[in-house]
Amino acid sequence: LHTSALVDDAMQQDIVLLQQSMEAQFTPWLHHHFAGLINQPPGKPLLLHHVPRFLTRERETSPEQARRIALLVVDGLALDQWVTVRHQLQTHAPHLLLREKVLFAWIPTLTSISRQALFAGKAPLFFPATIGSTHAEENLWKQCWEEAGLAKGSIVYARGLGTGNARDVLDELLHPQRTQVAGLVIDTVDKIMHGMQLGAAGMHNQIAQWCGMGFLRDLIQGLLDRGYRVWLTSDHGNKACHGIGRPADGVLAETRGERMRVYPTPELCASAAAALPDAQIWNPVGLPSGQYPLLAGRDTAFTQEGVNLVGHGGMSLEEVMVPFIQIEGKEYVQEA
Repeated sequence: LHTSALVDDAMQQDIVLLQQSMEAQFTPWLHHHFAGLINQPPGKPLLLHHVPRFLTRERETSPEQARRIALLVVDGLALDQWVTVRHQLQTHAPHLLLREKVLFAWIPTLTSISRQALFAGKAPLFFPATIGSTHAEENLWKQCWEEAGLAKGSIVYARGLGTGNARDVLDELLHPQRTQVAGLVIDTVDKIMHGMQLGAAGMHNQIAQWCGMGFLRDLIQGLLDRGYRVWLTSDHGNKACHGIGRPADGVLAETRGERMRVYPTPELCASAAAALPDAQIWNPVGLPSGQYPLLAGRDTAFTQEGVNLVGHGGMSLEEVMVPFIQIEGKEYVQEA
């Protein structure tokens, strides 16, 4: 849908209208139903923080030789961009079997909120001290698995991955006998997003180029070769948007992003919302006290008026729905 050579002006307009219609239904649905997703059983995970408990059950119900788990978190990968990644994997690694599901990211769709919840296996309410950063992720991930009965030395966490020789990376990170669980963050897509000025089409083109370099394919294959069961997900998606100006709130907002602001009181949040007709006040369900989010509406951003960018933090379909993919080798599936 983002390849201009295949989409004429009339079709593009139809796509925009369809997106607007879906958004008009998705937003009120989230307001009414998001809270009900939080405590759902992890057997069929719905929110990102369900994933560790789901993977724990996968380990417990698997034979001894199939209990090694690898979770790949592609920072910022939107659901439609997964389609681009999938195409590249199917083209260059056709032996891989991809079992596709979808999860909800946490709202606001920020890395420090949604990815921490994923690695902690808990709602953001339970890590208030680090809600504004990601430096505690490794400890949260290891604590989560230690509570499930694993030894600390058998749990691996690494981030900043995405380039170089994937097999060398795995040789450095994983112990052949000791490592049982690995959480690996690939941040290339997020880097592409924050430098993107060509909108959704530019995102798809650069993601395809990155996939063509082979790091993700080789990382997945290297993990399968080492006996790991592999899942891939994302902490949030992203949305092409345009600036409508920054709220005139000085330092009142504790967190200031392109698609969201977080205020310390509901009164300050409501005051800022009154000056921004498209903004949405988000009920801080599952968040620590003193977190009152204001989210940019539709395809707008709290940045300089007229500036086009790709951002995240809001509650659009593109930001909230993320892929959750189990990846296997077809040869292994046939043998099993």
